[in-house]
Amino acid sequence: MYKSLLDKIFTAYPMYHKIGAAAYKEGLENIEALLDIVQHPEKKFKSVHIAGTNGKGSTAHLLASYFQERGCKTGLFTSPHLVDFRERIRIDGQMISEEKVVEFFNRYQTKIDQLEPSFFEMTTALAFHYFAEEKVDVAIIETGLGGRLDSTNVLRPLLSVITNISLEHTQMLGDTIAKIAFEKAGIIKEKTPVVIGEFHPESFPVFEDVANQKDAPLFLAQDNYSFDGNFNDLTIKGVLGDTLYEHIYLPLQGEYQLKNLKTVLQSIEVIEELWPSERDVTAAAIQNVISNTGFQGRWQILQKMPLTICDVGHNVGGLELTMKQLAQYPCRQLRIVFGMVKDKDIDKVITLLPKEAVYYLCQAKIERALPVEELAAKLQSQNWECRICGNVTDAYRNAQEAANAEDLVFVGGSCFVVGELLSELGKGK
Repeated sequence: MYKSLLDKIFTAYPMYHKIGAAAYKEGLENIEALLDIVQHPEKKFKSVHIAGTNGKGSTAHLLASYFQERGCKTGLFTSPHLVDFRERIRIDGQMISEEKVVEFFNRYQTKIDQLEPSFFEMTTALAFHYFAEEKVDVAIIETGLGGRLDSTNVLRPLLSVITNISLEHTQMLGDTIAKIAFEKAGIIKEKTPVVIGEFHPESFPVFEDVANQKDAPLFLAQDNYSFDGNFNDLTIKGVLGDTLYEHIYLPLQGEYQLKNLKTVLQSIEVIEELWPSERDVTAAAIQNVISNTGFQGRWQILQKMPLTICDVGHNVGGLELTMKQLAQYPCRQLRIVFGMVKDKDIDKVITLLPKEAVYYLCQAKIERALPVEELAAKLQSQNWECRICGNVTDAYRNAQEAANAEDLVFVGGSCFVVGELLSELGKGK
């Protein structure tokens, strides 16, 4: 029953991550009508609302881990999924059951279909209904696209968080940093604190202006924390250089996670003012984030020999940080399993990729996938070494077969490439 329902969900509801802009529905009227059908569950739980270009997922999982360590029953809504649709909707790290998904559609599908919702609108309604029905203490909610007109923007959260801004989805959100910032700033609510992760001279004035208009206390995380040591033994310091935590293990070992960690630390500080906890659980939340929430796909080490890493960074901002970290790893030969989607800035992405790598090019099984021949033509025009492999599995196998123990294999370019590989390897959670 669940499998047939899932097939219908993927085919009947326009899905942005599969087909792109054609699935994007602007405005909140549809989601408000959907939530009316399911008795407005968004009003029945506390929430933290997260927007931004990169780092939303990591920030959401870390904050969910924090609330779990506090003993709160914690909902988590993120996107996209890597292996299983149910990854998007979790309580205390456990995915929504197949039975709950079936139950929701059996109860509401006739009325839902009359509204012709997008995939994300429908999934948002399902998540909010599930969280309310299960009486979560708090839910961490990640926006899908933008903020102002995102389906999740019906919430009245305890805290709004905007991680960072870079150019993305420009055909829908605007072609400048300031325009995109305005869309993300739409999650800022009246008299509700907002944490901004990173300063950008074009975006921060937008956030300040919206926060002032809405009398919303604004906090900038970037300069309030610093770090010494490494991921296995991290010291976290405050704005005055005072030691807040030491000997911390950070299991999310992408360098970019240090930016996200500052956002999380600032968010926790604000939350503690609004809703004090009985004990300091921050260190435990950081160290246990993977086991608490089932997080995967971010600088995830798949095997040690050859060292094989996958990462879902897929836009210019994310890939820039990922490639900088990759360059720090010494190896005999870097081998990159790579695929993209059509609506990314291909030419800009290519400027970030290492020329000395051997590329195993692939195409994920979605309509949005960039044809592998088109990607190959871009790289071959610059005389880069490429293997056209077609599907993700073949690309990965070819890279592994060619590698020796001193090589490094990296898999990325698209969350769908990573998701297909994790599914094939049986590493989905």
